[in-house]
Amino acid sequence: MKTLSAITLSVFLFFGAAQISVAQDFNVNTSQSAVKWNGKKVTGEHYGTIKLKSGSLKVANGQVTGGNFEMDMNSIVCEDLTNQDMNARLVGHLKSDDFFSVEKHGTSKFVLSNVKKVSGNEYEFTGNLTIKGITHPVTFEANTEVNGNQLKANGKITVDRTKYDIRFRSGKFFSDLGDNLIYDDFTLDFNLTAQASN
Repeated sequence: MKTLSAITLSVFLFFGAAQISVAQDFNVNTSQSAVKWNGKKVTGEHYGTIKLKSGSLKVANGQVTGGNFEMDMNSIVCEDLTNQDMNARLVGHLKSDDFFSVEKHGTSKFVLSNVKKVSGNEYEFTGNLTIKGITHPVTFEANTEVNGNQLKANGKITVDRTKYDIRFRSGKFFSDLGDNLIYDDFTLDFNLTAQASN
């Protein structure tokens, strides 16, 4: 009887241990990853890229469970304006205090706090986004896939810029803007590639 109990316990412990997965760290390959921004106004839109400074993700049982990222705000690039002078003026304006105050706040951060599976490789991510030293929660959907030691993730975050004290030509704070109005929401499309660190 004791022998049977010991065998039963051993089997239980074996299968129980097999189901326990130690969280694994994946480091984002910043050269193979991209963040694209898009901002719209009444008369059109502007878009470009921001480089990731660093990033890491935690994975357990093939699912992302946490992570954090830093964007280098000094790396803002505009891709839609071909005129060099106009391009430089726009980028300079985006870096100014009217927008991202890059001289004072050189990085923006996102810290992932909760992940909920939607279906297949689709997950709902919730975390805290910090821009200009101001932090607010954001929730968005992302597609993630872990294949051995490589992880790929992509999704889109919609950001209300006024929550981060970016009020320039916002209809919430200024009236009679007409064609000069800039919409409050802008988007960050991310496409990440990460490698297991061990």
